[in-house]
Amino acid sequence: MKIGLIDVDGHAKKKKWGATIYPNLALCKVASYHRAKGDGVEWYDGMFGGEYDIVYMAKVFNFSPDYTGYINAKQIVRGGTGYDVCSILPNEIDDCQPDYSIYPSIPGDTSYGFLTRGCPNKCMWCVVPKKEGAIRPYWDIDRVANGRKNVVLMDNNFLAAGDYAHEQLDKIIAKGYHIDLNQANDARLMTDEFARKFAKVKWLNNRIRFGCDTTAQIKYCERAIEMINSYGFKGEYFLYTMIGGGNGFEECYSRINH
Repeated sequence: MKIGLIDVDGHAKKKKWGATIYPNLALCKVASYHRAKGDGVEWYDGMFGGEYDIVYMAKVFNFSPDYTGYINAKQIVRGGTGYDVCSILPNEIDDCQPDYSIYPSIPGDTSYGFLTRGCPNKCMWCVVPKKEGAIRPYWDIDRVANGRKNVVLMDNNFLAAGDYAHEQLDKIIAKGYHIDLNQANDARLMTDEFARKFAKVKWLNNRIRFGCDTTAQIKYCERAIEMINSYGFKGEYFLYTMIGGGNGFEECYSRINH
């Protein structure tokens, strides 16, 4: 079979401002699944590609412009939150190790994935609780890393996993993985034991991220930073702030200034 892929959000082409390019993990798994079956997999080429058996279109964000070109395929599969908040990969594809070769710019020593899925919070701007449900274990760090040293974790609320989060941090520290929790952590869940372990982790770019989406979260972010620093962490912190999402201009402006 001939398989075509379309990254509707355009991650494969975004090179502006030196920004980090994150792969579409679903398409990486689709590529892995079909190549394991002996199928040919390539980025969809509407001009010279001819007819495809299946074209997979993946869209993460509903604000990304849709692909409007002609698609020459026997079957078209559209998936991702940008199309349908409830869409998920079939288990036989989701269980595959991602094939990062479709994104040549991805470093060979870096992997991407999730240790947990879901989130117990119900923030008005977030689709995760509706899409994934409550927090739960998903993959082990060794499975996500798959032999690579650097691991970008895209968990939505890692600390909410409690004992499982501690178990995974212990393994991350023991095996010397370099990680980034790129969706930010919930500072309200920071404990002394989590702080001690965070200070021991080898963080990619020596950076820890926290969410600071409301004024009420500021004190928790400051407390978490103090706790981690008390155990000797010398890196930097990124505070992600949600602008809008039900918060008024004055609140947002004050929070950013703080």
